[in-house]
Amino acid sequence: MQRFRVIFIVILVISLKTVGQPQRDKGVLILVFDSATGTYGYRNEAGKIVIPLGKYSVCYTDTFRNYAIVLKSGKGFVGIDRQDRVLYSVFIFDNGPDESSDGLFRIRAAGKIGYADTATGEIVIRPQFACAWPFEKGIAKVALECQTRSDGEHSTWISDHWFFINKDGIRVNTKTKKQVK
Repeated sequence: MQRFRVIFIVILVISLKTVGQPQRDKGVLILVFDSATGTYGYRNEAGKIVIPLGKYSVCYTDTFRNYAIVLKSGKGFVGIDRQDRVLYSVFIFDNGPDESSDGLFRIRAAGKIGYADTATGEIVIRPQFACAWPFEKGIAKVALECQTRSDGEHSTWISDHWFFINKDGIRVNTKTKKQVK
């Protein structure tokens, strides 16, 4: 009888700890578009709408695993997590969210540019650059200070202090791709 009480109490404690805690859906969320209303949302694999149609102006991620890029009114392009929280602002390139290059895309915070991982959405290089080009062959051209010049249609970044970084955010020599000290 004593053994039964101990088992009962253990089961009770475990069940009370899990009550009210969100159950995380490990599956994917799938983009839903209602052509009649022109609205976007996300549903789970069981077909239940998880992020309501119309919450975001546009959703750019069709299969939502860890993060999605959406257009949020008043905020612009942002990355959101599975709990619908904003992770960061996505760098704008050619009137849309930055495209992935070499497994990374650019993000913005406090006027600075950094990089997030395309597969996971995690920030891999915190925003710290005034100007930052996409990664190509493992390196990216960046500057801590720069100016933007525009002719009305096209913009150009100008800096006398460009340097290159690797995917760890470490300054590197472009020829050897080795750390610069």
